[in-house]
Amino acid sequence: MEERLQKIIATAGVTSRRKAEQLILEGRVTVNGRGVNQLGSKDDPARDEIRVDGRPLARPGKRLYLLLNKPVGYVSTLSDPQGRPTVISLLRGIKERVYPVGRLDYHSSGLMLLTNDGELANVMMSRPSAVPRTYHVKLEGDPASEDLAKLERGIVLDGQRTAPCRIVRTGGRDRPWYEITLVEGRYHQVRRMFERIGQGVVKLKRVRIAFLTDQGLAPGQFRNLTASEVGRLKNWKAGQ
Repeated sequence: MEERLQKIIATAGVTSRRKAEQLILEGRVTVNGRGVNQLGSKDDPARDEIRVDGRPLARPGKRLYLLLNKPVGYVSTLSDPQGRPTVISLLRGIKERVYPVGRLDYHSSGLMLLTNDGELANVMMSRPSAVPRTYHVKLEGDPASEDLAKLERGIVLDGQRTAPCRIVRTGGRDRPWYEITLVEGRYHQVRRMFERIGQGVVKLKRVRIAFLTDQGLAPGQFRNLTASEVGRLKNWKAGQ
């Protein structure tokens, strides 16, 4: 089936659709050996040989969209040099190659998306899309309200201010639980934010991605997204 060339490139996971358009305009894309440097071309990824910077795109296969409840003790990569178990090992019965959209660290648990659709991955990781992710966090102590307000407004990490977030206390006394919702996903962001106000994280679990929740998914279990869910994610707009 013919599709716009920039969509084919984005779906293959090379880059976002907007950046794919730039690659085309820069003359870095060929179709069946012919250079393409104008937008509007429609091609069939199953029939045409499409190359970006001389490298062929993989032929399209079955698209998979999985929601996994990651347990503690798994790395969210395709392989691990230390030999630790990966989230891929939890996908029993899945033969197609998929990859994680974003990461959860080894000591954290909760929801992860895995797919072989580069277009969806780009939407989920794009800063303009601002897809919210909600975490339940157990802290070592009880932070002051003014410190929490500081985190909600945004702090500087790695030279860049974090986006505003929402933090709500949900229970506990000596080691309280909090719910935090972010619209970005920097390296170990939740842990580093709380450490900045002197609070170590005892437990961290992601319980929601956009409108998707962990309801009905025990640790280690996964399910396929419905066509409706995939459509909603692909058309996500900031502020939904």
